Amino acid sequence: MSRFRGRAPVQAGVVVPKERQLSLLERLDSLTQRVETPDPTKPAMALFWCVLALMGVGLLLQLNHSATTQSPDVFWAGMWSQLGFRVAAVCALLFGIRLGPSRLRRYIPALTVLVLIALVLVYVPGFAASKNGSRRWVALPFINFSFQPSELARIVMILWVADRCIRLKQDVQDLKKGVWPMLRFGLVAFLLILCETDLGGALLFLACFLATMWVGGARPIHVYGPLFGVGGVAFLIVVTFVGYIRHRIEMWLGSSLNDQVVRSGEAIASGDFLGVGLGHGLFRNARVPYLESDYVFALTGEELGLFGMLLVLGLFLAFLWFALRYVLSIRERYDALCAFGLLLSVGLQAMVHAQVVTGLAPPKGMPLPFLSHGGTSLVVSSLAVGLALGAAFARPVEPPSPTSTAAPNRS
Repeated sequence: MSRFRGRAPVQAGVVVPKERQLSLLERLDSLTQRVETPDPTKPAMALFWCVLALMGVGLLLQLNHSATTQSPDVFWAGMWSQLGFRVAAVCALLFGIRLGPSRLRRYIPALTVLVLIALVLVYVPGFAASKNGSRRWVALPFINFSFQPSELARIVMILWVADRCIRLKQDVQDLKKGVWPMLRFGLVAFLLILCETDLGGALLFLACFLATMWVGGARPIHVYGPLFGVGGVAFLIVVTFVGYIRHRIEMWLGSSLNDQVVRSGEAIASGDFLGVGLGHGLFRNARVPYLESDYVFALTGEELGLFGMLLVLGLFLAFLWFALRYVLSIRERYDALCAFGLLLSVGLQAMVHAQVVTGLAPPKGMPLPFLSHGGTSLVVSSLAVGLALGAAFARPVEPPSPTSTAAPNRS
């Protein structure tokens, strides 16, 4: 694949074009032109069906896990709970599609304040719900309900930074006027999540926040600097002073062993190509904790084998492919930027989970979107995808200020 530039040499009266090899960026630009589609509803519907398929696989795994680890009475209660979570997730997905980023834009300041308050409440007695030494949940008084505010904060802050990038226009490339004020605000949320302690969740938040800034027009140096600088320093501090995270790094490097990590690997290996069959897995009853949540990909490998793992990975790869086509097809810059950040957050979370379970990343309790047990992650991931897809179906909405009508920037 080549393009012709410069003066063409003449040989025997015939003009021979001078060839030049395409650079990496030019190849990527050529790829984006090929995958771009004029109708965003087609990749949007493909994304919708990918999410429903992943929810179906997740429901199947969760019901089989519950049926073989709990008594009949507890199983029926858990089954209705799982069905309720899926119904709530589908409602969140449809609600997000109905709402879309543009309709939610006027409420972003209020939502930002609410999620910051929720991030602070994890440290307030009476609201904080500590589990396994981490303060990641807020328990609402008088009702039996708890949630992780960091999951919601990731969605709201992506919408906030997208809105700021559009409003700033060319100033988004200026360090003083654009980048630094956004970074200060994002770092506040980052530190609140980090101190829970949730290093993986904080780094995931920072990566999505900075990636949205970059696509929104910020200079690469203004993005890579904080990502490797702040993220690297936070990583070193936490590894130095937080014992259990340091131990997880040692497990990843092979200098120490952990029974959960070893047995999850054995569970995957026992599945072979087609798995031992649904409900026939043995490692769930062999004291492997969180096999239905933080290590659900290992449960997939045990019961459905390599075929099941490739099926799940294939659905997520299809999710990423159609997400790319979808984002490139959106003409409204704000909607495209929101869709990019929201879909990236789901894709990155799935990638981290798969890497942790297969030993490619240090052990980290991170659910697999749409498959893992847990209501907050399932509903919030569905809401994120729904809001992203809402850009394809939403009616035109009057922008909140003239600055939001700037021409699209594909940076």
